[in-house]
Amino acid sequence: MRVELLRAEGFRNLTGVAFAPCEDVNVICGHNAQGKTNLLEALWLFTGARSFRGSKESEYIGFGKDTAELSLNFYAHGRAQSSDIRLSGAEKHVYLNGIDISRTAGELSGRFCAAVFSPDHLDIIKSGPKNRRALIDASLCQAYPKYGKVLDSYGKILRQRAFILKDIQEQNQLLDLLDAWDQNLIEYGGYITWMRARYVSKLAAYGAEEYAGISGGREKFSAFYRASCDENSKLDLGELGRAEITGLLAKAVGGSRKNDIRLAQTNIGPHRDDIEVETGGKSARIYGSQGQQRSCVLALKLAECRILEESLGEPPIVLLDDVMSELDEGRRSYILNCLTGRQVFISCCEAELLGTLRGGRVFCVKSGRLTINN
Repeated sequence: MRVELLRAEGFRNLTGVAFAPCEDVNVICGHNAQGKTNLLEALWLFTGARSFRGSKESEYIGFGKDTAELSLNFYAHGRAQSSDIRLSGAEKHVYLNGIDISRTAGELSGRFCAAVFSPDHLDIIKSGPKNRRALIDASLCQAYPKYGKVLDSYGKILRQRAFILKDIQEQNQLLDLLDAWDQNLIEYGGYITWMRARYVSKLAAYGAEEYAGISGGREKFSAFYRASCDENSKLDLGELGRAEITGLLAKAVGGSRKNDIRLAQTNIGPHRDDIEVETGGKSARIYGSQGQQRSCVLALKLAECRILEESLGEPPIVLLDDVMSELDEGRRSYILNCLTGRQVFISCCEAELLGTLRGGRVFCVKSGRLTINN
């Protein structure tokens, strides 16, 4: 999978951009607020996912502009393809190979795939479990479109169950209704937990290999899936089948019912699960340095690429926004020169950090305009 040409007009501050990257490493240099991240964001939107910056679509249109237009020519699934995104006020039109898919824009998912790192993703390590769950879910949605539909259904089940739990203390007849929703919770929640656990098991193995490369073999990396239905956290859920995990969840949900009713909330399920990341056998969140935490997130992202490649049959592109900060020279050199076999896009403020770059192409962005540096 590779980008052949990206055109951008009126998107954020990008003006008249015609970006023709090389097939391996592409470095986008420029001072802050010149458009580097905007360029990576434009590429990411063609995955069909929301902005990795958490932006609203209304913010995509540049200041003083009425419309924003993005056009992508890419090679994927054995053939040349194209996609266009056009924004005008509250309207959004999406095209894939000339066909208007605006009403079913989810069709982009799985057609053009990418893994992205941004400084905000450091929250995967630093903050609570919500961001770690989101990392796993976003990856699984790209690789398995069905997973996203199950995830949406599970969210609706949780909301409906919350209404019942809130009223059940005064309306005992709702107990029968709770039984029905619990079955749905267990069915959908069991599938999500099973998919996540298998994914994290593979992510941990690949992440350890990637982290070894990033750190020069000086440090060890590990990751574990911690499920709320496994009270003692003693099981390797990645080795269990779907039926076994669903059984664990059914038992835990039944055991938590009184507590759920008392608190009027669902306390067991994949919405309460977490991923634990360690370096050197210690929690990366508590004990990791800034460089180690950044390296852990990068290792997870590169592991995500490998899993996506297995699912898709070809490597996704890699988007690395401001990844070089707080990394030593050895780690920077690994990122610039050792991510072979895939198309990589790296944004960077300081050109002096590129001293070890042995190939690829360097672009410069200034005031939303792109030029080739070499």
